[in-house]
Order: sequence, then structure tokens, then C-alpha cells
Amino acid sequence: MTKEIIEVPVLSAAVRALGVPLSLVTKAAGLVFVSGTPPLDLTTGKLVKGDIEVQTEASLKALKHCLEAAGTSLDNVVMVRIYAVNAGFYGAINRVYARYFPENAPSRTFVPVASWPMEFDIEIECVAVG
Repeated sequence: MTKEIIEVPVLSAAVRALGVPLSLVTKAAGLVFVSGTPPLDLTTGKLVKGDIEVQTEASLKALKHCLEAAGTSLDNVVMVRIYAVNAGFYGAINRVYARYFPENAPSRTFVPVASWPMEFDIEIECVAVG
């Protein structure tokens, strides 16, 4: 089995500029693995500021962008993990999330975390069929 690192327009370069040692998207064994994706602007690669709904929307747009760069889509997502700095954000995150997965939602885990070394409140990762 071999793996393929997918270059995601704008976002891969933004992550490299931060000095974070990871690939946003890796394909292997017919699956696409998208690393935890914070609220990144698709045009600038910079973090999107705002309340949790604004940040969730930006994270999901970035996740969708990553999947499309790998030749797949949200329809092929089989597992999602959402990391948020406050369990109290659960309802607001779900309101935005439901617009991206309105039917046949994938398996999902919600994980409250303490914090990140950068200023954002949510990060979303997924696995999709490639």
C-alpha cells in the first residue's frame, strides 16, 4: 500500500507557513484522510475570526475544499471528528453541521478540548471514501 499526499490549493501552503508538520490530506487504501481543519479562509489561508457558528462554517467549507482537492466530496464522508474548546458549543455547531450533512450523516465524534496554540475554537477532521 502506498500513500499519496494531496496538495490543497491555498490551505496546504498556509499550514506549511505555520510550520506545522502535517499534510492536510492523505489518500491511502481507497480512503481520504483530512487532518483536523480549523476555520481557514479559502482565499487567504488565514484563520477566520468570529463566533462558533462563523468558525464552524469556515471549518466545514475548508473541509469540503480539502475533500474536493482529493477528488471526493462530503457525500463520501464516513467518519467525522469535531474538536471544540467548549462543550457548550454543541448545539450551535450542530445547527451549522446539519446544513452540510442534511441526510445520511456520517458517523461522528464530538470531543471537547482545552485549547490550541492558535486563536480558534473548533477543528474538524474526517475520513471519506476516495
